Amino acid sequence: MSTILTVLTSHASLGETGRRTGYYVSEAAEPWRTFTAAGHTVDLASIAGGTPPSDGDWDGFEDFRPVAAAGTLPVAGADPARYDAVFLAGGHGTMWDFPSSGALAALLASVYARGGVVGAVCHGPAGLTEVVLPGGAHLLAGREVAGFTDEEESAVGLTEVVPFSLQQRLTARGAVVRPGPPFAANVVRDGRLVTGQNPASAQGVAEAILMALSA
Repeated sequence: MSTILTVLTSHASLGETGRRTGYYVSEAAEPWRTFTAAGHTVDLASIAGGTPPSDGDWDGFEDFRPVAAAGTLPVAGADPARYDAVFLAGGHGTMWDFPSSGALAALLASVYARGGVVGAVCHGPAGLTEVVLPGGAHLLAGREVAGFTDEEESAVGLTEVVPFSLQQRLTARGAVVRPGPPFAANVVRDGRLVTGQNPASAQGVAEAILMALSA
């Protein structure tokens, strides 16, 4: 069985709106269920460690609440040699602290370079945008991916709130974005890189990660 690290955002402020954000509950809870039900070990980390801020409805996910409340290790303290896969849960908070975390970029590069699987869903792919592999190639260069689209960001009214367009940043890093219909499940697997477009894609991303691990 594998050991999987799920990474959550530590960022709690939704820009200058005065509203709170964090990781999106279902995008962490559904993959956690899928991984653990398959017998894998799941560790939780966040950029700052401790108990990270959450966003979204806990209804139906009460089994995950004590797991999250128990706290997370800081990404900088995670040993990449321990993990067969790293999964980046989404939530708008990721748009602020995932790209700026050198520790996260280094962790992802190390796990991937060792033959591990990297996955992300919704806004989680923001954490992939600064990952450079040993040798200097960008993780995303030429890779097919999915992520929260400009159309979806506009639909939730946050285009002018988020610090950048995720879809455009992925493209700028050399990725080939494969968008699906707004808010419908869309999972893209490119070898050992697995990404999903939105909350509806979370379970599918987890299942695709398990497929990549067994390949």
